[in-house]
Amino acid sequence: MKTILTFGDSNTYGTPPMTERGTGARFDAATRWPQVMRAALDCNLIEEGLPGRTANPVTDPVMGPHMNGHLGLRIALQSHGPIDLLMIMLGTNDQKAHFGLPPEGITAGVAGLLGLALGDEYQTRHNGFQVLLICPPAVKEAGVLAAEFQGAAIKSQELPARYAALAQARGTGFLDAGTIIQTSAIDGVHFAADDHVTLGQAIAGTLASSDE
Repeated sequence: MKTILTFGDSNTYGTPPMTERGTGARFDAATRWPQVMRAALDCNLIEEGLPGRTANPVTDPVMGPHMNGHLGLRIALQSHGPIDLLMIMLGTNDQKAHFGLPPEGITAGVAGLLGLALGDEYQTRHNGFQVLLICPPAVKEAGVLAAEFQGAAIKSQELPARYAALAQARGTGFLDAGTIIQTSAIDGVHFAADDHVTLGQAIAGTLASSDE
């Protein structure tokens, strides 16, 4: 049975669309896309979703240094294993206005994550594993998160092509989640319950097809 590690932010954690901040809400295991995928594939699942996590190795002045995705990935790959497949879906939080990162800067952070995952240290530690890079859907700049993500709607339009080129260059799998679902109009960042289910089923179908 395969072991899959899903590494991401609040949309991997299962945060519902927000009408107010600070509630700490989370969709249940029947709804979250990693768990929907797990049920369809009958695999072992390790969920590593942290709300606020970034793809770049930066210190978030608002949420803290532990949001650094590079540090988080190292911890995850040393805490778990062996794994057969790592899924990375990050880059949404890197679009926050206070980081000021352009699309190429966001992609550079993801490139660093792939460098860690594909490097000898962790490939050897886990006896080799595959990587699937997932580009998150575009941000809409809506609701209570609109000011925090000012300018993200335009930035996020460039990410799928950049992520796809990066995945091709590094020899990893690639999936553009924005061709399957959209972020909620409620807060422009998170996924509705139905979209979690749709994404989980779509990813499971993609993986099942690749194994045939």
